[in-house]
Amino acid sequence: MLPVVALVGRPNVGKSTLFNVLTRSRDALVADYPGLTRDRRYGRVQLEHRALFVVDTGGLVEAAGGIEEEAMRQVDYALREADLILLLLDARAGLSVSDQTIAEQLRRLGKTVLLVANKVDGLPSPDEALSEFFLLGLGAPLPIAASHATGLSVLLEHIENLLPRAESEPEEEETRGGVRIAVVGRPNVGKSTLVNRILGEDRVVVFDQPGTTRDSIYVPFEKDGRCYVLIDTAGIRRRSKVSEAIEKFSAIKAFQAIEDAHVVIYLIDASEGVTDQDASLLGMVLEIGRGLIIGINKWDGLSSGQRDQVRRQIDVKLPFVDFAEKQFISALHGTGVGHMLDAVVGIHQSVIAEFPTSMLTRILQDCQVTHQPPLVRGRRIKLKMAHMGGHTPPLIVIHGNQTDDLPGAYRRYLSNAFRKALRLQGVPIKLEFRSSDNPYKGRRNELTERQVRKRRRLIRFVKKR
Repeated sequence: MLPVVALVGRPNVGKSTLFNVLTRSRDALVADYPGLTRDRRYGRVQLEHRALFVVDTGGLVEAAGGIEEEAMRQVDYALREADLILLLLDARAGLSVSDQTIAEQLRRLGKTVLLVANKVDGLPSPDEALSEFFLLGLGAPLPIAASHATGLSVLLEHIENLLPRAESEPEEEETRGGVRIAVVGRPNVGKSTLVNRILGEDRVVVFDQPGTTRDSIYVPFEKDGRCYVLIDTAGIRRRSKVSEAIEKFSAIKAFQAIEDAHVVIYLIDASEGVTDQDASLLGMVLEIGRGLIIGINKWDGLSSGQRDQVRRQIDVKLPFVDFAEKQFISALHGTGVGHMLDAVVGIHQSVIAEFPTSMLTRILQDCQVTHQPPLVRGRRIKLKMAHMGGHTPPLIVIHGNQTDDLPGAYRRYLSNAFRKALRLQGVPIKLEFRSSDNPYKGRRNELTERQVRKRRRLIRFVKKR
C-alpha cells in the first residue's frame, strides 16, 4: 500500500490549490470561497524515489451541526488513515485561534505533522511573517506559494524524508483502470446516498440540502475481482436558476465526469416524478453517448397509484432513451441497489463490444430485405456495407449510395435493428453514413465538348474532300 499524506487546515488556506500542484492536475475545484471542499479527494503523487497518495479535505471548523459536521467527519477519516499530515497555514492572515485549536487536535493524534505556510508570495518580510507560527510547537513552517508552485521542491523533499519506510519498497505498479460509473441528476435526488450505499461506507458527505456535493469525487473500489471507479457529481439545475459561479463550475465538473465515464447512472426522485429538467439532462447524456441506467430513487415511499403515474411519465417524457436500463431503487434503504453493478457490467460489455464486418453487413442486408430504403428522385437508396467505426458509444459506419437523403425514420429503424440483433444492453448506437463517390460525376460537360470538337473536325474533313 502506498503511504497517505493528508492536507488539513482551516478554510481557504489553499489546500485544494496545493493538491492540484502536487498531483499535476486540475481535479480539485478551486475558488476564493471558504468551505468549498467538503468531501475527501485522493490523488497520486510521484516523488523521485517513491509514490504516495495525497488527500484533499474540507476546512476544519468548529462544527455546530448540519453539513459542517458531516464534512468534519470526512476530515476525521482522512486523519485516521494518514501517515503524514500537512497542516496548511495562511502566511498573509497570520496565526489565528483556529490554527492553534487545530494544532492541539493534531498533537493528540500522535502522528507526524509538517507545518506548511502558504501564500508567502508578495510578503515584504516572509521570515517575520512566519515567526509567529513557531508558537504552535510543531517545528519550523515551510514557506510555499501553492498558486505559483514556489517552494514545492523543498516541500516534496521533506515529505519523502518524513514518510515511513517499508521493509521492502514495493515496485511501482501501473494504476489499474476500471469501469467508470458517473452518478448524475438534479440536486437532492440521492446521488451521494447511492454512492455510499454501493461502497458500503460513508465515503461522501450526505445531507438533506441541495448543493451538498460541489465537486466530482472519484472513488475507486473493487468488488468480486472487478475494478470500478465511482464518480459522485454535483446536482445540475436549470441554467436560469444558476447564479453562483461555484455552481457553474460544479456543473462543468459534472459534465466532464459524464465524458470520462463508461456508464452513467441518472437518478430521478420518484416522489417528484420525471421533470422537464430530467428530460433535458438525459438528452445531453444521450448526445455524449454513454451507457445509461435510469435509477428511479425513493421508490419505496410511493403508493401503487403514484408508481403507475411515474411509469407513465417515463414512457411519455423519455421515449428517446427507451434503450436505457430502468432500476427502481431506494438508495437510503438499499432496495434494488444490489442489482445495479450487475447491470453496469452488462452495459460496459456492450460499450466496448467488437463486431466483425461480415456480421454487421449481414444485419444491414437483412434490414433492407425486411424494409427497403425509400426512393429518392426515382432511384432506390442502396446500403452496401457496414463496419465498426469506434466505441463509447458503438459507432457503425454504413457505406452506400445517396445516404445523405436517407430519412430520419429509416435511420432510427436501422439503429433499433442493430441494437436488437447485436443484443446491446443500455447503450445508444451511433450510425455514420458514407456515400460512394461517382467516378463519372462532373465529367458530362467535358465528354460533350470532346464529342463536339470531334464532330467539327469530321465536318471540316468532309468539306475538304
